[in-house]
Formats: sequence, C-alpha cells, structure tokens
Amino acid sequence: MTTRSRASRHREGIRNAILAGGYLCVAIALSACGIERDPDSGQDIVSTPRSLVDAPVEVLQGEHGGYAVRVLAEGFVHPWSLALLPDGSMLVTERPGRLRRIGADGTISAPLDGVPPVFVQGQSGLLDVVPSPSFADDRLVYLSYGEPNWRGNKAGTAVARGRLGEHGLEDVEVLFRQEPKLSHGTHIGSRIAFDAHGMLFVSAGDNRVADKAQLLDHLQGKLVRLHPDGGIPADNPFVAREGARPEIWSYGHRNIQGLALHPETGALWSHEHGPMGGDEINLPQAGANYGWPLATHGLDYSGQPVPGALGSAAEGTQAPAHYWPKSPAVSGMAFYAGDAFPQWQGNLLAGALVGKALIRLQLDGERVVHEERLLPGRERIRDVRVGPDGLVYLLTDSTDGRLLRLEPVAED
Repeated sequence: MTTRSRASRHREGIRNAILAGGYLCVAIALSACGIERDPDSGQDIVSTPRSLVDAPVEVLQGEHGGYAVRVLAEGFVHPWSLALLPDGSMLVTERPGRLRRIGADGTISAPLDGVPPVFVQGQSGLLDVVPSPSFADDRLVYLSYGEPNWRGNKAGTAVARGRLGEHGLEDVEVLFRQEPKLSHGTHIGSRIAFDAHGMLFVSAGDNRVADKAQLLDHLQGKLVRLHPDGGIPADNPFVAREGARPEIWSYGHRNIQGLALHPETGALWSHEHGPMGGDEINLPQAGANYGWPLATHGLDYSGQPVPGALGSAAEGTQAPAHYWPKSPAVSGMAFYAGDAFPQWQGNLLAGALVGKALIRLQLDGERVVHEERLLPGRERIRDVRVGPDGLVYLLTDSTDGRLLRLEPVAED
C-alpha cells in the first residue's frame, strides 16, 4: 500500500468515526481529547485531583459578618461545572473532556466513561453538567460541550444526555447541536437549566461571529428551549416562522454562561459576557431580541465601538435588567434560598473570572439594588451552586482548579 493510500484511508476512517458519533478520542480530528497544554511550554497538564475534606477553614469578613471558606478538593484542570446529586455525591466537569464523580465521603473518581468527543481549544471543551429534574428515578445526566465538525477544525455547542451507571454514562444520546459550527474555540456558552415545567433551556454562544446572533436561521447567540428528550415544543415562539430555527426561545445574546430559576417566581434569569464592558443580566422572554451586537454597553476589544452597534439601545431590542460598565466576566449563577446564610436570602450569586470574586447581588423584584464582592481578588470563580444544606459550592478556574464551600462561622 502506498503512503498516499494509507493517509487517505486514515483520514476517511477519522471522518467516519466522527460522523458515526462513536466515542473515540480521535487526536487528529479533535484539537485535543482530555488534554490541556500549558500555553507557554506546550507540555501536557496532568489532572491529579486531591480530596481535602479535612482541611481547616479560613474565615473572611463580609458585609454581614464572617463566613468560612473550606477547600474540599484541588488539582482539577479548568473545572467548569458542578452538579449536586441526591445522595450527597457530586459530578464535576473538567474542560479538557473529563467528567468525575466526588463521593459523599470526598473520594474522587477516575474520569467516567461515556463523555462524547469534545473540541478542546481555548474556551471550548466539556462545559455544563446538570442532573435531570427526576434524577432520583431516571439517573439521567445532561452535558453541554463544544462539539467538533467532521473536519475537527471548528466547533459548536452540543448537549448530550446519558444514564449514570457505575463506571460512567450509559445509553448516551446527543439532543442538540448548534449549526452551523463556526467557533474556533471561543464563545461556546454554555449553560443548561430546567424550568418548573421540566423544559430544557440551553445557551449557545455567538461563536465570535457577532452578526449571526441576529439571524434566526442560525443557532449562534441564542437561548433554545427543548423537551427533555430534545424534541421541539409546539409553543416555541418561532416554531411556525419560515426560515427560523424552531428551537430558539430568545436571540441577540453574546455568550451566556449563567442560567438560574428564581426560587419564588420561577422566572428564568441569565447573565452573559459583554465585550470590553457590558456584561448583562437578563430575564429571557419568548421571542425577545436582547440586542447583541446592535445594542451593547461595551466596546470592542480595540477600544472602538463594536462593529454594527447602534449604541447602548436599539429599536426592537430588550434592555438588560442589569449591566456592568466594567466586565467582571461573569460565569455560574445561583439564587440563594437556603438557611445557612439567612442574610443572603433571595440574593443572586454570580462567579467572576476576570473580577476574581463571588458577586452577591441584592434584589428588589427584578432590580439589582446592591452588590457585594465576596472572596475579592483571590481566584477566578467559574461555577456557583447552592446545596440542599444551604451551603455555597464554588469551582475555581485554573490548571489547579479547586472546589470550595462557603459555610457560616460557628458561634462561640
């Protein structure tokens, strides 16, 4: 066999493997498969998470007094999302493509089986993990991730689900694919949330192709609404519009990395990255246009106005419920409704990457009336979850990422 023939057959084998949806680590087709490389040395960074459940707490002072920070685990490579399970265990995603389980006793598993092929480059990789609302009965787990095209050189947001078994996810199926795939590793999104009716919401970033966020025949810059099995609800706002994708719930988004349901009203809240300034909080409504890139409170990274922007407002678009003139780079979002921190009741918690903080937002209805930055200047906060115990669980974003827990300070 000639070298040319072998190479041709090899490329065709890679293409067929990806198109068949097989769970293979095809190194040539994917930018990486479970590997994160140091940007300076180019060397592989090995994930060696370590449990630290017996580590002492550190007490910090906030506006409402002291709060304790406990490190539960460390050594994750860019952990992205945390899911709290009914038995006290947790699932953690690492952006290079690993899904791990942390037992109720703190033990950390090896990477679980069943994760689909992931496009690992820049911001793209394995992202959100959310259990089914009926997980105790069906044991279904939903993952969002950057999915490669068949060439392996571009990606789009995808969502898959599988049943959590002893060694990983079983019966995995892909429910949603962002098309076309335009990302080279930026603006993938992506968060998953279920509303009170069990509908599945997925955020898909604009892939750094801003104008596509306004096009209803593209899935860039959209929030989509699906049945839990990936089917399209008949009452979606664009389901009967010719030339529009029926999955779309709202559009004109840039890069949503926070979704949460208000514990009292049931309303879906989101936050998204602006460019240089203009991170936003929105309450996405059916069929509404949230403006990107026509309306933004930020500037292009060049310091000039965003190409195509008409200003901070544009006719036919919704103004944000709140925005930051200087971007904290928000990621992860949860409402606080526990008992451990009664002074935070009803507050919205958001992680900050560039801002290196946990942002606590006090609300008056849908208005933000006060902001406090907890853990200021310490670490990039990627995900925020509130446990059934009322404690706050955080993931920090680095090549030595940590799982933190905020606890009330014990009274003397």
